[in-house]
Amino acid sequence: MESTEPELPRAVALAWGVAANPQRGPKRELSIERIVDAAVELADAGGLAAVSMSAIAGEFGVTSMALYRYVSAKDDLVMLMQERGIGVPPETVREAPDWRSGIEVWERAMADVYLQHLWLLDVPIEGTPTTPNNLAWLEAALEVMEPVPLSLTDKVAVSLALIAQVRWEAHIVRGYIIAAAGREVGVVDDQAERMLHALVTPAEFPFVHAALLDGVFSAESDSDPFAFGRDRVLDGVEAMLAGTAVPREARPAEPHDPAVDRDPRVREALRARREVEKALREARKRERQAIEAARERLTR
Repeated sequence: MESTEPELPRAVALAWGVAANPQRGPKRELSIERIVDAAVELADAGGLAAVSMSAIAGEFGVTSMALYRYVSAKDDLVMLMQERGIGVPPETVREAPDWRSGIEVWERAMADVYLQHLWLLDVPIEGTPTTPNNLAWLEAALEVMEPVPLSLTDKVAVSLALIAQVRWEAHIVRGYIIAAAGREVGVVDDQAERMLHALVTPAEFPFVHAALLDGVFSAESDSDPFAFGRDRVLDGVEAMLAGTAVPREARPAEPHDPAVDRDPRVREALRARREVEKALREARKRERQAIEAARERLTR
């Protein structure tokens, strides 16, 4: 059977360099590369919402329609922006002495990309990557993990777990950046830490209060609050390789019937349980308050 080449979407074809730029137009010096560069600069300055065909056209002194000769839709432009924004992984990934060191370099390099272009977090992930730079990051991760005795399916799964961790971390950091409005921020800023010291009591939140006194929420803390999660992902992989973790396939699957969840009696029981748990939390709160009041009376 004769194979046929798939018809590529224009954005994918442009990313791979197999689509030609228009040869005629009002501005012969305009190119898809310059358009994407201008769009990335707008996004870096004002977020993805700041990118529009009219705003980009204004950068070049042309009409919006002139841009459509190069990129047929904004969604295509966003794909090309994402491709430009992520770039390619640094060679230091492959220069690492072992797979874990290499994957840690890979992960931190990806985190740096998101912090440099926070608007990347607003680009939806819509399936398997099809552009060269996205694939270059996956290629680097798989190359680093080449000596690891895992299936390619599991190696891709490790990569996805780390990408999820990096994106979550970047989301949190972006929130701090927006809230801080240019101030230096740790886990929380100084003002938030002072509020916590004023509001959090050992009677109502004994464990959070202990963490607060321990400096966990201090803006001056040198610890990386996200390192624990990143390291545990890789620790889990190493534990599995060492035979101390039970592979997912070896774990007995718990039987589950979705129809049970739809049973009115089951749903009513779940609601009742939540109400009991809520009442228990409130009772414990009243108990702590009563104990604190009793201690104050004894002190007086």
